[in-house]
Amino acid sequence: MSNFNTELYKALSSASSIDEIVRSEIESCVNFLLKTELTSFLDYEPYDTAG
Repeated sequence: MSNFNTELYKALSSASSIDEIVRSEIESCVNFLLKTELTSFLDYEPYDTAG
């Protein structure tokens, strides 16, 4: 994940929109949670030979 605070500070100091920064951070978090949930549901890690 990127450094959210730094990117947010740069956007606010340059008076640009923070919509894209927030959207991309939420997207990264949701994707991480979905991958973790899938690993838990399948009960093995990705690329594990047991699966």
